Amino acid sequence: MRVLKWRQVHAWRLSQHGLSPRFSSQDFVQAVMRTGGIQAQVMSAAELALCTRVEGLSPHDVKAAIFQDHTLVRTWAMRGTLHLLSARELPLYVAARDWQHTASWSNYFAEFGLSREQQEAYLLAIPHVLEQGPMTRLQLADAVAKHTGAARVRDLILSESWGSPLKPSAYRGDLCFGPGQGKTVTFMNPRRWIGKWQPIEPKLALQEIARRYLRAYGPATADDFAFWWGCGKTLAKKLFQSIEEELEEVEVEGWRAFALRATLPLIQSVEPAEQIHLLPLFDAYTIGAAPRGCEPLLAQAYKRQVFNLQGWTFAVILINGSIQGVWRSTIRRSQTVVKVNLFSSSTSSIRKGIEAEAERLSDLFGKKVLLEYESPSSSQF
Repeated sequence: MRVLKWRQVHAWRLSQHGLSPRFSSQDFVQAVMRTGGIQAQVMSAAELALCTRVEGLSPHDVKAAIFQDHTLVRTWAMRGTLHLLSARELPLYVAARDWQHTASWSNYFAEFGLSREQQEAYLLAIPHVLEQGPMTRLQLADAVAKHTGAARVRDLILSESWGSPLKPSAYRGDLCFGPGQGKTVTFMNPRRWIGKWQPIEPKLALQEIARRYLRAYGPATADDFAFWWGCGKTLAKKLFQSIEEELEEVEVEGWRAFALRATLPLIQSVEPAEQIHLLPLFDAYTIGAAPRGCEPLLAQAYKRQVFNLQGWTFAVILINGSIQGVWRSTIRRSQTVVKVNLFSSSTSSIRKGIEAEAERLSDLFGKKVLLEYESPSSSQF
């Protein structure tokens, strides 16, 4: 069994995430592909996550990639949460989910009184009506009800602001988010953007997703993957077993997990260097890096300052790949105030790194950033 050091694992993950070194603006879609998607529950945080990984990228560039160039798509994906995905890779994620084998959604629709025939009519109607172009939730609800002749599907679509009735269509690749109309979201059929849709065998697709997870977040266990993808632990273990010839068990300072055998020479050869990063809310690195209960990644004493019980993932200060604090920003007239809360006392080099990150934020926000340090381990976050 190969033995690794946490500094090697951290350095490897930083390199895979485009955090050290960062991606060039010409390759910015790689920042989405290599991380296995950028969580986009809060769109401003998703924009910042990409800008943190790509030199010279602006939030405007991210919006243009979605709504003008159509190289990115915003849709429900892992864990049932909104993500930015590479548009050309959407068929891979759709195939990996293999929606047709998820009986729970049929039961969910049945609770609204939809028969099997009505469920299928509802799911077929959504991509059809979205061929007309972007629609608000209300417009979509009215159009689907008219197309199916079933008034109750209108109530179904409007029943939850979180979008649960629309997630099955997103998982099928029939729906994604379109350009906003003011503060009102719209939905589109992503197949209009992608063009020819190359079908993929579900098992092969899920195996490829597992490989991508291990490249970005490995070493990791099957349970770690189950959490990230949002599937059962039994399925995750069977999945890892199906690619076991490509895996090798490793030990990282007492913790055992699996890595892709092909990546091990690179993990062992990457040169760790002192790196400071300010990662935004719901950052892919914070959520996906395994395992959450590992002290070298995040000390247990501060876990609730990063992941609260309501499912919120706070903006973190990453020092050499390890979560060592949290931060938040507020706007005061012409300034953006960034409040920094380190879990332990800082050094001059750490402060210089944080100041450098603040300069990047200043460029992105288009406003001067004022740094404020709070006492270590403050409970205000």
